[in-house]
Amino acid sequence: PSVAIIALDLPDIDGIEVTQRLKNDPQTHSTQILILTNKTKEEDVLAAFVAGADSYLLKDIEFSQLIEAIEYTHEGNAWIDPNIANIVLQQIKKPAKSSTKIKLSSVSVHTLLNNNQSVQVEEKTCIKETHTQLLDIYPLTERELDVLELIVGGCNNADIAEKLCITVGTVKTHVRNILNKLCVDDRTQAAVRALRSGLVE
Repeated sequence: PSVAIIALDLPDIDGIEVTQRLKNDPQTHSTQILILTNKTKEEDVLAAFVAGADSYLLKDIEFSQLIEAIEYTHEGNAWIDPNIANIVLQQIKKPAKSSTKIKLSSVSVHTLLNNNQSVQVEEKTCIKETHTQLLDIYPLTERELDVLELIVGGCNNADIAEKLCITVGTVKTHVRNILNKLCVDDRTQAAVRALRSGLVE
């Protein structure tokens, strides 16, 4: 499909996992993902975009706006509900702590304001900690970094084991160590922290 509308609270499978599967499948990786949900917590919003979501709408959206959002998403833009737009914008503009500079691509965000105003976030310079400094804070081994990168990419333990030519048991050990070193509770939080800190790009 050109655009997939996905709910986060599906009965049999998590919407985040569905998004990851679509983005990791060569046949559907170009599908634009529009999340339609009632969830507004930062962890849910960030997890959706980490998984590969393109737009994020709340279920109380007017039908006419939903149609417009689908068309807007199909064109490769991000339509963000105003109730969670600040989370996304703060993530884009989040400052870092060292002199290593990287540029973020220009991101077009359409928020559902009363006047249908389109908010354009121009290309900004973002400061990120150097990789060495990050490894001082989060002392991951080279293999753990490999596993973390695949986690961010949406791979499950079996996928990681196959890609790295190790056993699933070894993957589980690496994942457990990663969660402990990043001080997080699950894989989604690990992925979010990895992206926010710059450990994985």
